[in-house]
Amino acid sequence: MGKKVRPAETLTLALDDILDSLASNVVAVNKLGEIIYCSPQFARYLELPREELIGRHINEFFPGTPLLEVLKDGRPQLGRRLQLKDGVYLVNRTPIWRNGEIVGAISEFQNINEIQNIIDELSSDNARIRELKNLLELILDLSSDGIVAIDRNYVITMANHNFASFFNKTPEEIIGKNVYEVYGESKPIFPRAMETGEAEYGYLGNLNGHEVIANRVPLVRDGEIVGALGVVAFRDVEELYALIKKIRHLKSELDYYRGELERVHRSKFSFDQIVGRNKQFEAVKETARRVAMTSSTVLILGESGTGKELFAHALHTEGLRSKGPFIKVNCAAVPENLLESELFGYVEGAFTGARKGGQPGKFELAHGGTIFLDEIGDMPMSMQAKLLRVLQEKEIERLGDTRPRRVDVRVIAATNQNLEELIGKGRFREDLYYRINVVTLNIPPLRERMDDLELLVEHFIKHFNRQFGQRVTGVSPEVMEILMNHHWPGNVRELENVLERAYNVLDGTVIQKKHLPLYLQKAGLARGQRANHSGLPRLVEEAEREAILEALAATKGNKRQAAQLLGISRAGLYKKLKRYQIECG
Repeated sequence: MGKKVRPAETLTLALDDILDSLASNVVAVNKLGEIIYCSPQFARYLELPREELIGRHINEFFPGTPLLEVLKDGRPQLGRRLQLKDGVYLVNRTPIWRNGEIVGAISEFQNINEIQNIIDELSSDNARIRELKNLLELILDLSSDGIVAIDRNYVITMANHNFASFFNKTPEEIIGKNVYEVYGESKPIFPRAMETGEAEYGYLGNLNGHEVIANRVPLVRDGEIVGALGVVAFRDVEELYALIKKIRHLKSELDYYRGELERVHRSKFSFDQIVGRNKQFEAVKETARRVAMTSSTVLILGESGTGKELFAHALHTEGLRSKGPFIKVNCAAVPENLLESELFGYVEGAFTGARKGGQPGKFELAHGGTIFLDEIGDMPMSMQAKLLRVLQEKEIERLGDTRPRRVDVRVIAATNQNLEELIGKGRFREDLYYRINVVTLNIPPLRERMDDLELLVEHFIKHFNRQFGQRVTGVSPEVMEILMNHHWPGNVRELENVLERAYNVLDGTVIQKKHLPLYLQKAGLARGQRANHSGLPRLVEEAEREAILEALAATKGNKRQAAQLLGISRAGLYKKLKRYQIECG
């Protein structure tokens, strides 16, 4: 006796045969969204073998598909319209239930042309089929497009309300009539699709006095053209013109604001905005202007607060890479264990907590532009070796990756330290020093360009007048004398902070001595006494130590705020605290 076939096996075979025979595109997924079945028509649509589709996620082929919504909420989506690469489809999406639980979902979609063929073939004698036909016609009627179909005899077999309204009629009044009779003198163009067998999209036509944008496609059944379908995409060409005009206006606005942003950026970060007429300072600016038009690596030297970042911005803004990004990295502010991923990025899984998909580093973000490595003298030795390789090879490797990535960046480095001394102490690589020291800009401290002090005061008063909405006319002669005699350990940034503080306590239009920080007020009183007993180096140290103590007192020991008040970096403040043996809780 032969093997007995169980009913379940017969049912499975029958279902496969039935589904494979459907003319629609059918795909079923499990509750994870993975394809567990697809019809031959679906595979042909994707131009892939069926075996290559099974097990792959539906999002790979239809990103963001609502089929996943059906998986979640269990609500069927019937008669939905779907725009795909080759036309408009109607789609039904339903959940698959087992024992009261959603175990998957199935989607069936079919070209609207094929649906029209189905409507023509439905028999009105069958109530169930008639109900389906009415449903399909209702779906078409809800479309915002005007839709009409004709058979080989140019008789209108289907039309929705949006199409019939062009003739001030209902669909029932034009269905069954010859299309030329309905159109009258305007003469239809879409039947050409039936005559030529070729589809055309986005053509300009006249529909009963309306200039419309429409599509026409032939209706094909069993390899034979049986009619034509016309779809009105824009009811009036003026709507399209208005849309184009709006898009052009928005593009014009975008170009304007992009230009304004570029102009503001250029005006903010150009060499013209760096204030100073001191000969030594002007010479540095002139050298920087010439260097800006090259791609050479630049090393900017100068004490904290001298304006190294302003020079870096100006080099980028007035250089060949001004259209590219400007990326800043403070090498002293990033913890050593994070600096590599910050500079070079990382791949997914590189470390615990790594972002899914990985993350590009600052060098990749600066591709085509400039990267500014501030306080490079504080970079750990281990990172210096990796930076040297990037500068030599012009490529980076993300943390956890083995694939090199090419980068095209201009490097500008800055430091307030003596790199040659650091080399001698074994804290900075000599080969890296010569790699970044192609062009050096040495920015003089404010105490060496005191002839610029009045100009800088005038500049900051104009700036803060705009910021605070005040009309300060200047500083008193007494204040100017105090400012001229101050050592300015925090340089231009300290001067800016001193004047900003004065604006916050100002009670008139002239900055007086009482508006200055206490350390400057006391320095003015004690200067004459100290001058009789100490040399210049000692005076400088005393003034700097006193300024630090006053700043710490004013900020109640907050080192970050004290450093900001003094116009120096936090790392610079810690060095001075150690130098002057100042202890604070």
